[in-house]
Amino acid sequence: MTRTRRLTNHAGDEMALATDRNTGARAWSAVSMALEGIRAAVLDRWETLVRSHVDGARELRRPILINTLPSFYSNLIQALTPAYPRDDATSHTTAAAAHGGERARMTNFGAEQVIHEYQLFREALGEVSSAHRLALSPADWTVIERSINTAIREAVREFTSIHEDLRHKMAAALSHDMRTPLAVIANGAQLIGVADDLAQAKRLGEKIAANATRLETMVGEVLDALTTHCGERLPLHLSRFDMRELILLVQREFADRYPAALEVAAINVEGWWCRDTMRRALENLVANAIKYGDGGPIRIELSESHGNILLTVHNIGNPLSEEQRGRIFDYLRRERQVQAQAGWGIGLPFVKRAAESHGGSVAVDSSAQTGTTFLIDVPVDCRPYVDGSERAGSWEAPTAPPPAAAADVAGLHRLLE
Repeated sequence: MTRTRRLTNHAGDEMALATDRNTGARAWSAVSMALEGIRAAVLDRWETLVRSHVDGARELRRPILINTLPSFYSNLIQALTPAYPRDDATSHTTAAAAHGGERARMTNFGAEQVIHEYQLFREALGEVSSAHRLALSPADWTVIERSINTAIREAVREFTSIHEDLRHKMAAALSHDMRTPLAVIANGAQLIGVADDLAQAKRLGEKIAANATRLETMVGEVLDALTTHCGERLPLHLSRFDMRELILLVQREFADRYPAALEVAAINVEGWWCRDTMRRALENLVANAIKYGDGGPIRIELSESHGNILLTVHNIGNPLSEEQRGRIFDYLRRERQVQAQAGWGIGLPFVKRAAESHGGSVAVDSSAQTGTTFLIDVPVDCRPYVDGSERAGSWEAPTAPPPAAAADVAGLHRLLE
């Protein structure tokens, strides 16, 4: 009779990685004991294969790449233990779905890469078990194959679900961001019809042409977004410009549509930012102030201190409660008392991501006495804070050359917030 040992809470750190930690005391099968002995070799071989054969895997740091595979391996060992109540490595656990979700959120993988890495797990397990002369029975391989196939389905299902959700957000953002240039075009066309002189009509025509170009750019970004994957930050295209000039541009943009004063108190500050992203962020703040203010003046201010700029948009109106201030940057969050207002609840979350992607932050200050002020605080020179080589997901092998830059995901992120 094959001797077995008891699986207890002291069986080793690796077994604690199983998704079910309430292991109790169960007899391991001989094959389970053997698989535990080659665990490190299998996972190392899998990592080597994935980095060599899966597009986008080479630049990932090991914690991101390895993901939930140790738990999957532990669950597989349990499934190959007859006394353990797990039919395969995916029974009673969402670990495979979590793996697919993390691949969608934290990598540039596509569904094909998710499938491929599970197939490579089978290959690694076969190679290492053969090298160690571990004889797996047909029944064992049935459990292994069922585990891998089910894990693929669950991981890809979650992966595609997240990307489908991102596409819905993208469609909402597209509608949201196109409203400003469309409104300028529509209002400009109406005003041309009643213009008193050629100079005024020419000025309005130039505005229409400029905003038509913006719409064309947005459509291009949508097409880019459909072929890219999600990432953690907004990729930025940095250039040097004067922030005050951008503020005055936005002021002129809203002048024909907002009857009250849009005041500007801004110094000239040249720095490195993403012009399109900062413009969208400022437009969202001004539009928000118009929508929820009391119809009075809106004030935009710009100052510089200790290498940072502070860009603020202030309006008078109903103040935000403490609870509202804590959740106002949540995606698709709109307060009940303003549900009648048109909007998708995505403008302020974009402002937050824009500021954070520039290496800064956004805050809100609101009270009945002072009104509501949104504050964007970002470095004057954002280049050191948005360098793609410093992304947390980048992997650097000690003896290998620097990894290739991650794929550009600008189109998607500009439209997600």
